[in-house]
Amino acid sequence: MMEQLPLTESENPSTVELDRLDTRELLRRINDEDRRVAWAVERELDVIATTVDAVAARLAKGGRLLYFGAGTSGRIAMMDAAELWPTFSFPPDRSVAHLAGGATAAWRAAEGAEDDADAGRADALAARIGSDDAIIGVSASGQAMYVRAALQAAKDAGALTIALTNSPRTPLEAVAHITIALLTGPEVIAGSTRMKAGSAQKMALNAISTAVMVKLGKTYGNLMVDIRPTSEKLRRRAVRLTASLSNAPTERALAVLEATGFRVPVAVVMLARGVDAREAEELIASAGGRLRAALQSSPP
Repeated sequence: MMEQLPLTESENPSTVELDRLDTRELLRRINDEDRRVAWAVERELDVIATTVDAVAARLAKGGRLLYFGAGTSGRIAMMDAAELWPTFSFPPDRSVAHLAGGATAAWRAAEGAEDDADAGRADALAARIGSDDAIIGVSASGQAMYVRAALQAAKDAGALTIALTNSPRTPLEAVAHITIALLTGPEVIAGSTRMKAGSAQKMALNAISTAVMVKLGKTYGNLMVDIRPTSEKLRRRAVRLTASLSNAPTERALAVLEATGFRVPVAVVMLARGVDAREAEELIASAGGRLRAALQSSPP
């Protein structure tokens, strides 16, 4: 009986003569296939919305967002986890990606590590996963044993488990509470999931983590007010945000930001409500960390 290949391993009929095409046509074929990425994510928006609400509920209780992946999928997960600290001031110990083969596999491929179920289980146990945590297992084929074992251990610990794959009805689905299947189809180069599959994974993970941070009050409208101004560019942005949201002069906004350690929400509330730093912090805390609500709430 012929082995049933994952969708990502199948041969793409539109690129079977890829090596015979001129450069312009080669790029056109790649671009045509890339169009399927957004469509694949769009088809799963209802499931992604369910995921966002479930993850946000756990993080609101103090839980963590943990990722487990292998190969390209794991490296994409690592990027998503790393961005939540500078963008939303979400503590880095509450957004952690685990990669099959360890951290060095981020820049030096260790593809065989995806078959190591014992390592996946061990990494999950070492993370001391609890019932308030949300775990995303990322595997294009849905067959990576490292990811499956980690997700099973997380599920056994009572955590929310999410499978993010690019093939339907995979083994990973069996250990997940929620499965997001981004059906991007066969790759331009069969099995090269750094292409459409990887792009779709990045798009979906960006959408999930961004929407969760919005739900947790990390933005004001479409402004990322809870930033960590670790560069000159970000410090300038913090000043602009503070001045704009508080209607304060730029010089005054900068002075208050410096006094608060460049905490934009605290500075905005101080300026807009005419309170000191302690009162501003109390208003923000009573509003669940949401700046808009803090600006509209009654004084402490």
